[in-house]
Amino acid sequence: MADFRPTYETLILRRDRARLYVTLNRPEVKNALNPTLLGELREVIALLRDRSDIKAVVLRGAGGTFCAGADLRNMEKSFGGAPKPGEKDPIAANNREYGTFLEALGNLPQVVVAAVEGYAIAGGFGLVCVSDIAIVTEDCGFSMSETAIGIVPAQIAPFVAARIGVPQTRHLALTAARFKGADAVRLGIGHHLVKDSAALETKLEEVLKQIDRCAPLANALTKQVIMRVGTQPLSQVLDFAADCFAQARRSPEAAEGLRAFAEKRPPRWAVD
Repeated sequence: MADFRPTYETLILRRDRARLYVTLNRPEVKNALNPTLLGELREVIALLRDRSDIKAVVLRGAGGTFCAGADLRNMEKSFGGAPKPGEKDPIAANNREYGTFLEALGNLPQVVVAAVEGYAIAGGFGLVCVSDIAIVTEDCGFSMSETAIGIVPAQIAPFVAARIGVPQTRHLALTAARFKGADAVRLGIGHHLVKDSAALETKLEEVLKQIDRCAPLANALTKQVIMRVGTQPLSQVLDFAADCFAQARRSPEAAEGLRAFAEKRPPRWAVD
């Protein structure tokens, strides 16, 4: 089983039992996304896919800010000449990589919890929208800000629409509207609204304890079922769900869970 690096240049990783805390660590630029940070996140995600010993991933930012989106200085440096006839524009290819990254993050078998404070802008907004659970502070600022600087929220828009629906996404993207935590929860971007950073820590621990009660394989299979809703015909989703049910029912987890229920005790995964 591959393990994580002891240290990263732009990430801080902390393991606590079956939880992995992943902190974006570029506070001097409000944790703006650059190639190094994205590369390290991709590396961590690739390792997490096979880590059944980790049940929850907490994604947050250092310095009191979640993520202010792409590092625009790097975007300007990477702007090159026009592609030759018949060639794929390298700007398009580079942009598409972020969508692949968001898809991989959203499809992790672990429960991904976003602890959001400060700002969640543009690409950072997209990170929130692929989390399973988002806890946001009242004063946190949100925006799909791309159109205000003349670019397109190309890779985050589909994930935002999947989160809150097309009509609301059109409004947010086409106005570059800025809003706070209460509206984020009202729209369905966040799930829990808390007053401040201290309350964020309290709610985060509460949510993680709830996740602790759930079996890892059951959660991973449940995510796969839910993620297919709306993307496949219902009959196919139900067929897949039935197969997932059978896989879970025949697993040691189900045997332990049913035995624990009969014996009126917590299952082993809830107390590890």
